[in-house]
Order: sequence, then structure tokens, then C-alpha cells
Amino acid sequence: MTRTVRAGVVGASGLAGGELLRLLDQHPHLDPVFLGGSASAGRRPAELHPGLRLALGGLTVEPVTPETADALADRLDVVFLATPAPASARLAALLADRVPVVVDLSGAFRIRSPALHRRWYPGVERATDLADRFVYGVPELVGDQLRDASLISLPGCYATSITLALAPLVLGLGLDLDTVIVDGKGGSSGGGLGSATADLHPFRSGAIAPYAPTGHRHAGEVLDFLSRAKPRRVSGATSGAGPGSGSGSIGSLSMSAYGVSTVRGLLTSSYVLTDADVDQRELHRAYLRFYRDHRFVRVRRHTETVIPVPDPQAVLGSNYCDVTVLRDEDEGRIVVLAALDNLVKGAAGQAVQAANLRFGFPEETGLTAPPLVPA
Repeated sequence: MTRTVRAGVVGASGLAGGELLRLLDQHPHLDPVFLGGSASAGRRPAELHPGLRLALGGLTVEPVTPETADALADRLDVVFLATPAPASARLAALLADRVPVVVDLSGAFRIRSPALHRRWYPGVERATDLADRFVYGVPELVGDQLRDASLISLPGCYATSITLALAPLVLGLGLDLDTVIVDGKGGSSGGGLGSATADLHPFRSGAIAPYAPTGHRHAGEVLDFLSRAKPRRVSGATSGAGPGSGSGSIGSLSMSAYGVSTVRGLLTSSYVLTDADVDQRELHRAYLRFYRDHRFVRVRRHTETVIPVPDPQAVLGSNYCDVTVLRDEDEGRIVVLAALDNLVKGAAGQAVQAANLRFGFPEETGLTAPPLVPA
């Protein structure tokens, strides 16, 4: 008989927290038995997330204090931190070594390098020895590490998309990418429940808002991870596509991010400049081989459906990431497009996927719902 894993969600009132509750309510083995928060303490899930009206029974949100952290050791097998980075840094220090598994959805522990962390998260203080213990949780790339992990840091939504887009080039083909320029466009849910003026409907509707035109922390996150990730060789590159052994490299990676008027979903376009001599056929085959055992990354041909893909609306509500690789023969560049639902594959769905691997469940458990098209 498959065991039941007792799960807790801290930050249950937020968008990612609500999405986690929706997924856990339908999961056959992950049982949400504790909801934690602060400002929402004492409220029921359905008060915070109307779609959960008949879900999660009589569970309410409780505050998380040092005393609660001690008590959770006997109540939980895994706790998901759907909290802002400063809160996650504090809570992880409280819960590590008390709860068997901590999965953090924030940016508190994503970047291993202390210098890069200070640059991109200057207000997030964390213990260096604790940060070194976190596994950066891209299930398709570090599945073996997740099976024994006690501390898991999930990548950001844009970072997930970019990493899955570039990994076959760097870790599979072993290419040296001189320059990568990323254009990211995402819906309003990526900013959480903050009330910044630019996120209000009168300003957001119909807009293409360049909120991070010259830099985004997820670019630093991707560089930090890919620089130390292990290669996974794919065969079939016949034109001197890489050094032949070991992983490739990225000389520079920069990103511009734009808010668009959708609620869910994001698209990243990665423009890659490299001297590697690979053609369109080799690239597409390499991506197919790299992700052939990973059902949640769908390698697509740009014109294979009634709408050009990848397109966020083709993955909404699902844990899929659609990826297309194109060779621009005229300009000698590689273009990689990747789309996902930022609240599912970019947050809560990936958290459940990582937990499935950690506790020995099939990776797709609780995550097989197809996309909602149109949405």
C-alpha cells in the first residue's frame, strides 16, 4: 500500500499557495494537513481562494512561530514554503532538521553563490551553510538529487523556462554560447498579490509593460545553476557541435522582462549567439533526445498546431513546458522559445513534481490534467 505523505503549506493565502492547495486536494498521496500563514491566520482556504469552496475540509490557516515549528516535526513529512524570500529564509532556518523535507518556492536559496545572492537579493539574509544544502529543483535535470533531498529550492518561473530552453544546448550538446539575450513576457499573476500601481487593472489591461528592461534576477539564477550543473550527453551532433565531453558554457546572459495583460502564463525567447555549426535538424533531434524521458517538457515544431507554439495559452492549467528550437540561418543564431503556466510548472506544479520524486511516487502523480484551451 502506498504511504500517505503529510504535507503543510505555509503562505497559503498567496497565489502560489492557493495553486498548491488546489493540486494537493486532488493528489492521491500528498495530504495537506497543515496550512500556515501570518496575516491570514484563522481563515479557511475557501475564504482566501473561492475555487476551493468544497475542498480541504475544515482546515484553517495557522500562524507559524518557533513553537509551531517544533510541533510540526511530528505532524508533517514535507512543508512547502509559498512565502516571500525574506520569510522563506527565516522559516527554512526554523524548519530545517525539524521537518524531513522543506520545499521552498521563493528565491531565498536559489542562487548558490553568496556574491550573486547579495547582488540579486540584497535584503534577504540567509545562513550560508543552510544555502549550501539546498538542491536547485529542476526535476528534469536533477531528478537523482531530488530523491534524497531534504531541502529543495524551486527555480523561478522565468528561470524554469530559460533553463529548460538552454539545457539541451549547454548540458546536452556541450555548446559554448557566447551571448544569450532573453526576452520574457508574463502575466500579472507572476507578481503575486502585491498592489503596485502598475499591476492595477486600468494600467495592466492591454499593456506591454517593460518592468525589468535591463536586468532580471532570474538571469543570474540560470547562470549560477548551469555553471555547476552536470552534463547529460546526447548523441547525434555531427557538425562539431561541442567539445565532445563535459558541459558547455555561457559567456553572458541578459534578460528583459515585460508584463502583458494576461493573468497566467509566460513566454521566453532566448536568442543565442554561438560559433557552433549545428543545423535545424540536428538541434530539433538533440532536444527530442534530451527530453525523451521527461513527459512535462514537450518539444514542439513551431507550426504543428492551429496556433503557433510555444504559446502560453496552450499550456495553461497544466504542468507542461513547451519548447521550440530554431536555427536562424541568415543571422547565424539559435532561437529557443519556451512557454509555461507560471503558477503550475513555474511554481506549485513543479513543487508537487519535485515532492513526487522525493517520496518515490511516479513523477506525474496528481499532475496529469491537460491544459485548458482556450482559456
